[in-house]
Amino acid sequence: MNLALLFLLALLPLVTVFGLLVVLRWPAKWAMPLAYAVAVVVALGFWGTDFNVVAAASVHGIVTALNILFIVFGAILLLYTLRESGAIATIREGFSGISPDRRVQAIIIAWLFGCLIEGASGFGTPAAIAAPLLVALGFPAMAAVVTALIIQSTPVSFGAVGTPIIVGIDAGIADQSVTNRMVEAAGVTYAEYLHDIGMYTAMVHAILGLLVPLIMVGMLTRFFGANRSFREGMRAWPFALFAGVAFVVPYFVVAVLLGPEFPALVGGLIGLAIVVPAARRGFLLPKDTFEFEPRPDWEPEWISRLQDIVEPERSSGVKLTQMQAWAPYVVVALLLVLTRTVDPVVDALQSVTLSWTDIFGSGIDTSSQPLYLPGFVLLVTSVITYFLHRMWDRGNYFQAWKTSGKTILAASVALIFAVPMVQVFINSAPAGLDDVVAIQDRLAEGVSVGGVASVASMPEVLAQGMAAVAGDFWPLFAPLIGALGAFLAGSNTVSNMMFAFFQISTAEQIGLGSFGASMVVALQAVGGAGGNMITVHNVVAASATVGLLGREGDVIRKTLIPMTYYVVGAGLLGMAIIAGGANPWYLVAIAWAGLFLTFMYFNRGRKRRQAEAGSPG
Repeated sequence: MNLALLFLLALLPLVTVFGLLVVLRWPAKWAMPLAYAVAVVVALGFWGTDFNVVAAASVHGIVTALNILFIVFGAILLLYTLRESGAIATIREGFSGISPDRRVQAIIIAWLFGCLIEGASGFGTPAAIAAPLLVALGFPAMAAVVTALIIQSTPVSFGAVGTPIIVGIDAGIADQSVTNRMVEAAGVTYAEYLHDIGMYTAMVHAILGLLVPLIMVGMLTRFFGANRSFREGMRAWPFALFAGVAFVVPYFVVAVLLGPEFPALVGGLIGLAIVVPAARRGFLLPKDTFEFEPRPDWEPEWISRLQDIVEPERSSGVKLTQMQAWAPYVVVALLLVLTRTVDPVVDALQSVTLSWTDIFGSGIDTSSQPLYLPGFVLLVTSVITYFLHRMWDRGNYFQAWKTSGKTILAASVALIFAVPMVQVFINSAPAGLDDVVAIQDRLAEGVSVGGVASVASMPEVLAQGMAAVAGDFWPLFAPLIGALGAFLAGSNTVSNMMFAFFQISTAEQIGLGSFGASMVVALQAVGGAGGNMITVHNVVAASATVGLLGREGDVIRKTLIPMTYYVVGAGLLGMAIIAGGANPWYLVAIAWAGLFLTFMYFNRGRKRRQAEAGSPG
């Protein structure tokens, strides 16, 4: 049986996810259990995977999913704690007084505040927080959602204190033979190799992220301004680039010095500390002020049923100061630095480890360190906030727990099946027989499907097939695969779990060395982050927070534009960096950015004529 059929069999679980989630538009809580079942059937029935391996991979997937859910719960709990205490309302009021220009408000709230929230919480939380804040300031609901989703790119690889890297990529490539070969060739430890992947990811993100605030405000004026022109947004370019630099410089420095837990969180905090005071003083602000049209001129699809509802302050009349409102996020940052950099603290937290080695005799291990997970820090911060904000007077703290519990239960079904599906997918080869190098030799010898499948896991066969097509140009396609994974799975973390091993195997197949392989995995992470702009889960969640239901397709069509910039740009930068030295790929990457900005500058939409707004008379 040839490689093409093997490729199609390996692709079947992913096609199932795409078909159910995207084509048939099933909810993830229904689609992912069926996708898991397909992955198990393919592994057992066609791939020759041992039953104990499938069972062990499923157990490992469930444990990993519970770790993720713990982080998500902590993030949601902190968010609702701040909402109940009145801190979110105070933060919103503080933003509204900085500048009346909608472009400036979008940059500060969506880009800088959103990046901070992504660093602390991840999992679509920034869009769910930023969109209501923007609506409260007077943005059309659809404009708020699109703006909030565009920033679901640069900070995402380091969201939820680095979960897409330290959980997603680690779960995908750890303890695999190809990874061990790359680590050995690099002459470093596995931990150092993972750190390098995070650093390369931050480098590509930082370069691309410089233009994200500018593209974001261009999208805002092109689709929601009176003149339907990118040009109005681009007139704010000095402030937009200033805000881009204020975030990406500390973001990259932190990735190099501290690792993948802190870049987005610290970058957002420093960016806000620099940009907000500068904006108050008028530094680099545009000379004109952009404002939306009067409400009667808005197009009906922009408006939600909650458009005029402002989130009530949940306080007893004692108003929080801006410093008090922001204090929990400062506490999160300090606790994360403490628990990740002070060795005695790290050792104490990691001493509580729940583990299961050699599950069912499969050679697969799983473990959890609940006190070391970022979710624990977020839980502690929520409790601290109860006292900082005197919530016994100003809010129902137990309501925050109740709402968070309901939210996490609603999200749990999809993850409980999605992560085991990924683990079955990547552990489909029997233990000790995962040498992808042997695939081509086995095929040349005419070995049957079962014989070849017994050598390689499904991602490895996909790697072999894609390598045969893309060859040396694979880095161009690596970010697209990451974006596809995020779009299907609804998570950069899950995309990395699903495809990181595929990416590193492909890199080995086309002859890239250790550095090239780590760069390809980094491109996977960058693409997976960019794909969050169009992820159905994020779009639905952000739309739901402002009551904009039934318009998800319209939102995705708009966010496809910046997602294209991001994914194509990442591929071109990857080719340039891997080629090394001064090479033409850098010129191609610069030309792509220039072409994209030129398209924005000259593209202009047509305003809906007033006569079309409704029936005459």
